[in-house]
Amino acid sequence: MAQEATVANGHPDSPAPPESALPGAHGKAGFWTLALGSVGVVYGDIGTSPLYAFREALRTANSDGIITPVEVYGVVSLIIWTLTLIVTIKYVTIVLRMDNNGEGGTLSLMALARKATGGSFIVLCLGVIGAALFYGDAIITPAISVLSAVEGLKLVTPTFEPYILPITIAILVAMFLVQSHGTARVASFFGPVMVLFFLTIAAAALPHIAVEPKIVHAFNPYYAIEYLVEHGHGALIALGAVFLAVTGAEALFADLGHFGRKPIQRAWLFLVFPCLALNYLGQGALVLHDGDAASDPFFKLVPEWGLLPLVILATCATVIAGQANITGAYSLSRQAVQLGLLPRLEIRHTSEAHSGQIYLPQINSLLLVGVLILVLSFRSSTSLANAYGVAVTGTMLITGTLAFIVARQVWGWSTWKAVLVIVPFLVIELTFLGANLLKVLDGGYVPLLLAAFLVLLMATWMKGTRILFEKTRKTDVPLVELVGMLERSPPHRVKGTAVFLTSDPATAPSALLHNLKHNKVLHERNVVLTIRSMDTPRVPIEERITLEPLGDGFWRVQMMFGYMETPNIPRSMALLRKLGFKFDIMGTSFFLSRRSIRPALRSSMPLWQDKLFIALARSASDATDFFQIPTGRVVEVGTQVTV
Repeated sequence: MAQEATVANGHPDSPAPPESALPGAHGKAGFWTLALGSVGVVYGDIGTSPLYAFREALRTANSDGIITPVEVYGVVSLIIWTLTLIVTIKYVTIVLRMDNNGEGGTLSLMALARKATGGSFIVLCLGVIGAALFYGDAIITPAISVLSAVEGLKLVTPTFEPYILPITIAILVAMFLVQSHGTARVASFFGPVMVLFFLTIAAAALPHIAVEPKIVHAFNPYYAIEYLVEHGHGALIALGAVFLAVTGAEALFADLGHFGRKPIQRAWLFLVFPCLALNYLGQGALVLHDGDAASDPFFKLVPEWGLLPLVILATCATVIAGQANITGAYSLSRQAVQLGLLPRLEIRHTSEAHSGQIYLPQINSLLLVGVLILVLSFRSSTSLANAYGVAVTGTMLITGTLAFIVARQVWGWSTWKAVLVIVPFLVIELTFLGANLLKVLDGGYVPLLLAAFLVLLMATWMKGTRILFEKTRKTDVPLVELVGMLERSPPHRVKGTAVFLTSDPATAPSALLHNLKHNKVLHERNVVLTIRSMDTPRVPIEERITLEPLGDGFWRVQMMFGYMETPNIPRSMALLRKLGFKFDIMGTSFFLSRRSIRPALRSSMPLWQDKLFIALARSASDATDFFQIPTGRVVEVGTQVTV
């Protein structure tokens, strides 16, 4: 179902898409180039999980402070089988095939499922909640990743301990400040650095596996089951920490459109998964041999001379992991705006060659503030680990639920087949969600509160724009009726073309009515333009624009953009020439209505929600910039409306 953009005002309800790139990029770039790029972007988060996942799982696994071989084998086995079931089978094998015209991610899957179910409101709600939960992950990931890497400095020398927090904050601030310059210049280094990181953590583990070769028995799921059965409630708590090992799995699907399914699959199967498995086995072997190493088994894998280089490499890897989450948040935000879930946001393109490389200053500032608050509040990666996991588990559950709908409605699977294949993953993730919910009071409330606030914002925005649309529609004049009236009583005509933006192509735009009322003139050619946001990532050029003559110098035009595209009105207007309409940007004026919104005495929303909607509307970026209209060609008309 298409979402229309309310563009006839300087206020909201418009379109904008997400990150990452062009569908044609897969063919232009070599397979192994894409695979290398996916290692740097897709696997940054999940790749840096060994810094803290095993340590935290082992710490929560034993309450008496005595680490037993059963606990070590059990935790390592749980981590390996969680990676196998959740990442390898669910995401790499199944979910990556559920692309929406080559694009992935929660909102892409929502759009696909919603289209298949006839615009289901429940599916929309699932997508909104999934998107909101993602932001919780996007804030926590840079904080915990960078903090856990920098904490390795205290192993080099205790002298560094007082400086861990300042160094972490400095790195995070620098990471967010450079976002406005784009990632194109440094992106080529992401892949090689992450490849070096994966090979290093695998190589560091091999000597310890050689000392304790029995650790490979952890590949046997018996040890995971035995641990769960014997430890009861304690095992459930440990599961919340085990889940930290797969917190980056959603990135596999989210970046599908940029790298393609096969490069992402090959990178996982032939590099990332083997290296991660070896590292977790190595950490387990080290703890079996030396129980004291459980305090920080990742960094203690290497001899003293290799500690500082590993800290530096791990810090670089965590910066890359954080970078991937930040750009993912940009991507999701653009996509949410395009689907009508958020007001227009300022979007800056940081690359002339790749439309997916974008920077959203408002989102960047909010993320930075959120990350710094988290670091200063929790002060250690161990404390932050309690806040981690809830948001990711919720997102995975929603992805699994939407995948079930797509398997049934789009792929045509029978109910029993969908239940047999998809439901086991939902059961596993529900178990992980229950384990993570046990940490709510210890910090897990952070992503839940953030997600709840974002759901409230999105719900308010959708409800407010619907009320606003219905109110203005009651006072609108049918466009065809107005054209007939102007034919019978023609006003003075001036040369050139006037483009009036509106959300409802059936009614006369308020800017057109105000122009006639106050200026008492009409242009030779008048275009009533509606921008429509579609539930597909991209709209083919030949389907981009439709033209309908209405007579007496009036035309009705509709432009359609996918949620992965940034609307560019002047460039798209040039397509009208192929339809026989003469378009010259220098002879064209664009008329926009800038609405001043006030709370109504009797509103369909509570007063506080009215004020929240008005604040969101005022924060919306300027329509002129958003639709890339030359500022010298714009005429704005102010109106007041209550909501």
